[in-house]
Amino acid sequence: MATIQTSEGMDPDRDRDTAPILGGDGGHRRREQVRNQFLATFVSTLGPLAFGMVLGYSSPALPDLKKETGAVHMDSYHGSWFGSLSAIGAMFGGPLGGWCIEALGRKTSLMTAVLPFTGGWLILAYAQNLAMLYVGRLLTGIAAGMTSLTVPVYVAEISSPRLRGLLGASFQLMVTIGILLVYVFGNFLHWRWLAVVCLIPAVILIIAMAFMPETPRWLLAKGRRPAAVTSLLWLRGPDVDVEDECADIESNLQQQETMSWREFTQPSLLKPFAIGMALMFFQQFSGINAVIFYSVSILEDAGIDGHTGAIIVGAVQVVATFVSCLLMDKMGRRVLLIVAGTGMAITSITFGLYFQLEQNNSHNSTLTAPTATPAPAPDLSWLSLTSMIVYIIAFSLGWGPIPWLMMSEIFPSRARGTASGIATLFNWFGAFIVTKEFDDMVAAFTEQGAFWFFAGICALGVVFVCLIVPETKNVSLEEIEAYFEGKGNARKAMQTSPFFSPPGEET
Repeated sequence: MATIQTSEGMDPDRDRDTAPILGGDGGHRRREQVRNQFLATFVSTLGPLAFGMVLGYSSPALPDLKKETGAVHMDSYHGSWFGSLSAIGAMFGGPLGGWCIEALGRKTSLMTAVLPFTGGWLILAYAQNLAMLYVGRLLTGIAAGMTSLTVPVYVAEISSPRLRGLLGASFQLMVTIGILLVYVFGNFLHWRWLAVVCLIPAVILIIAMAFMPETPRWLLAKGRRPAAVTSLLWLRGPDVDVEDECADIESNLQQQETMSWREFTQPSLLKPFAIGMALMFFQQFSGINAVIFYSVSILEDAGIDGHTGAIIVGAVQVVATFVSCLLMDKMGRRVLLIVAGTGMAITSITFGLYFQLEQNNSHNSTLTAPTATPAPAPDLSWLSLTSMIVYIIAFSLGWGPIPWLMMSEIFPSRARGTASGIATLFNWFGAFIVTKEFDDMVAAFTEQGAFWFFAGICALGVVFVCLIVPETKNVSLEEIEAYFEGKGNARKAMQTSPFFSPPGEET
C-alpha cells in the first residue's frame, strides 16, 4: 500500500517543510519557523469569527425583535426570512469571492469582504423598518459567503504541508467561536448593540490583514516572483531556502493552461470538483441544521433553559472542533470523516427512535380508559440529550471543518477561484433549502422519518469517503494536483485510506 512519508520516515526531497535545514551559521541545523504561519492564519480567521457571528445572530436577536413594537416588529413569517436571508446572501458572496481571489488576490479579497460586513452590521444596528433588517442580513450574508471561500484558500496556500490540516481546520473552529460569542453576548445585549459588537472582528480584520502577506502561489501566478520570495521568507523563516518551493510552484503553474469552462469535462478537474461538491452536499444534508433546530427544546426537556442551552451547544461545538484541529494532521482527513459520519448516522437513528417512542407513548396515553389512571410515560430526555451531544461532537470532528479544508486543497490552482465559488454557492444553497424546508419535510415524513433520512445520507457519506476521497495530509498542493492528473510520483505520495489504495495502486 502506498503511504505518506512522516517525520519518522522522511523523504527530504519531497517533504522539506518538516526536515531540518542547513542555515548560514556554520552548518548548524535549523527547522522551518512556524510562528508567522500561525499569526497569518489567526488574523485571516477573524473573518470566520465574524462569519460565525452572522450565523448565530438571529438566535438571540429574533426573540427581541418579536417583542418590538412599530416598524421593526417581526412575526414568525418575517422571522423565518430574517434567519434565511444570510444564506441567500452567501450564495451570491461565494461566486463573488471566487472572482475576487483570482482578480484581486487572496489577501485583498478578504479585506474587501469587510465592506459588506461593515455595511450590513451598521444597517442592522440603525434599522428603522423590516426592509433595513433584511438588507442588513443580506449584506452580512454576502460577506459570510466571500469569507467562507477566501479564508480556506488563503490558509491552504500559506501553510506548509505538515501544518495545513491544523491551520485549515481553524477556519471552522473560529466559526464555532463566533457562534458561541454571539450567544453569550446575546444574553444581555439588545439586538442593536449586539450588531455593533458583531462588527468589531471585521474592523480588526481589515487593519491587521494589511500587515499580512499575499499568498506565494497567487503572486507567482501573476509573475511577481520577488514578492513571492519575500512572502515565503516571512512565512517559513529567513533560514529556509525557499527557492525550491518557488521552483515547485512555478513548475506546476507553467504546465497549466488558461482556465476555461471546458476544463470541467477533463478528469483532472472533474474528479476533484465532483468530490468537493459531494462533500458539501453531505455536510449540509447530514442533518446538522435539524439537530440545532431541536437543540433548545431537547435541553429544555432536560431542565435547562433555552439561553443556557444555546451556550452549551455552542461550547460543545468549540471544544469538539478544537480537538479536530489537533487530530487533523495525525489521523488524517479520511479517518475523521469516516468516524464522524458513522457517529452521526448512529445518533440520527437514535434521534428517530426517540421521536418514535415519544409518539408511541402519546398514542398509548390516548387509548387509556377515561376512568383508569394512565401509567407514567418513561422519561426519554436522556436519549435525545445523549444523541444531540454525540451528534454535535461527531459533526464538529469531521464533517464540519473538513469539507471546507479539502475544498481548498483538491481544486487545481488554475480553477481554484471558479470551482470554489461554485462549491460555496452550492453549500449555502443546501443550507437555505434544509433550513427553509425542514418543517415541510417533518410534515411529510414525521420527525423520526426525517432523522432516519438523515441517517441514510450520513451512511452514504461514509461509503463515498471510503471509496472515492483521497487522503491529503502531509502532501503539498502541487502533489495533490499532480495526483488528480494521474502522475505516477504523486500517486505514490498519496493514499486513499488505511483500508483502500488509490485506483491503479496495488496494496
